[in-house]
Amino acid sequence: MERWLADDPDPDARAELVAASDDDLADRFAATLAFGTAGLRGPVRAGPNGMNVAVVVRASAGVAAYLAARHEPGSEIVVGRDARHGSAAFATAAAEVFAASGFRVTLLPDPLPTPILAFTTRARGAVAGVQITASHNPPADNGYKLYLDGGAQLVSPADREIESLIRAADGAARIPRTAVTPTTDDVVGPYLDRLRDRVPPRDGHSRIRIALTPLHGVGGAIAVEALGRAGFTDVVTVDEQFDPDPDFPTVTFPNPEEAGAADLLLALAERTGATLAVALDPDADRCAVGVRGPGGWRMLSGDETGAVLADHILRTSAPGALVATTIVSSTLLGPLAAARGARHRRTLTGFKWLVRAGDGLVYAYEEAIGHCVDPDAVRDKDGISAAGLLAHLAADLAEQGRTVLDVLDDLDVEFGARVGAQVSRRVDNLAEIGAMTTRLRRNPPTTLAGSPVTTSDMNDRTDELRTDALELVGDRFRVVVRPSGTEPKLKAYLEVIEPVDGRADLDSARARARAVLTELEEFARTF
Repeated sequence: MERWLADDPDPDARAELVAASDDDLADRFAATLAFGTAGLRGPVRAGPNGMNVAVVVRASAGVAAYLAARHEPGSEIVVGRDARHGSAAFATAAAEVFAASGFRVTLLPDPLPTPILAFTTRARGAVAGVQITASHNPPADNGYKLYLDGGAQLVSPADREIESLIRAADGAARIPRTAVTPTTDDVVGPYLDRLRDRVPPRDGHSRIRIALTPLHGVGGAIAVEALGRAGFTDVVTVDEQFDPDPDFPTVTFPNPEEAGAADLLLALAERTGATLAVALDPDADRCAVGVRGPGGWRMLSGDETGAVLADHILRTSAPGALVATTIVSSTLLGPLAAARGARHRRTLTGFKWLVRAGDGLVYAYEEAIGHCVDPDAVRDKDGISAAGLLAHLAADLAEQGRTVLDVLDDLDVEFGARVGAQVSRRVDNLAEIGAMTTRLRRNPPTTLAGSPVTTSDMNDRTDELRTDALELVGDRFRVVVRPSGTEPKLKAYLEVIEPVDGRADLDSARARARAVLTELEEFARTF
């Protein structure tokens, strides 16, 4: 701790450590933040096991050393941020380290959505992009997301090599930093122009109303502008959640997937007679969608939205186009792609793998409400462009007297009724995750929901899908259990597929599938 104090350039952080209790210090120094599914992410606090200026400076020094060995001096790095606690200071610190290392740094001037950072990095041919964000994590967290390879998130072995360089970096106070002036370049306009090309305005767009919330994040104004450019001029917003607020006062967790997070949005959609409800997560890289059904408004799952978007995109794509999803997402994309004359690939969890699925990629999604609808422009999930394309689809359907739910009905009749759920076990001690997975590996179930079960340990695979996960497969269901890469959770992803004997059998098939799903959910809460 004394060595860290001597090397921490932030006097507030040093004071925080001096005042901390022994137990608190033990946690802060128990580990060093490491690159996970989406880069560095952790609580904003002093010490190596948190997000703070010293950690950001040393991480940036490691990234700079990695890039300097591979690129010419003066190569460009783009640095952006969201509006979370600490984001401005962390972005400035990262930019200053890169500038002192000889790079040309484009520091984005305002809190902006992560997709704009990813787009700008790719569009400008930068060798790297860094976005300071914790996405949908709790308010106390922040993070450091790194883009390489034309604007895609880093993958192994780059992450391990960078971590080694970070460990070898000097103390943060001794790492050179050079002041950087934020850019005056227009970085939002080119992104919006590209989105307008992807979703050009049409007459029907102005006839539907869209309810929108950015969930206290940075995507609100840009999403409204993007929708307006696409012809969607009737957009109503959740006022209480529109302006960026790092405390996220109206939600327990700032994640549209969490129960209750979209309540204000759905109430607004009901009150105003909207056609579609859209919730962005705080850095606007994820998009959740609400629709009106027979029982009122509800949010679609990421898999439901993914199926609708995939079907829409494949119907207008060239034969042989590629779509991709992950090992924990629905299995529907495989048969759907085959039926539409396209190719399909499964990858590990995370868009760093999805955008590298192969040539001809036209769409990728993961069940955690992440959608990449324009891989050539943004090699990551992008909630704003997904919202624009979903609005376009909703407008087309409205002209036909149909809705998104009608499309889901069609898909279930064609490919079988699919119902899914996720059971998350949040822990206070990360060791609990290891204990739960060890128990499941040692004593996997032999039957579930009356069906024999085959359990596969994906750690034992020898291909690119090798990962710390277990896959349990029954006659008409699948369960994948894995630790979260971004939060202290163990997650179980459940899917049940029930054959449908014509449209008249659809409701009954879904009921049968939900009965099995209930049994799987009970199992996932017990291991």
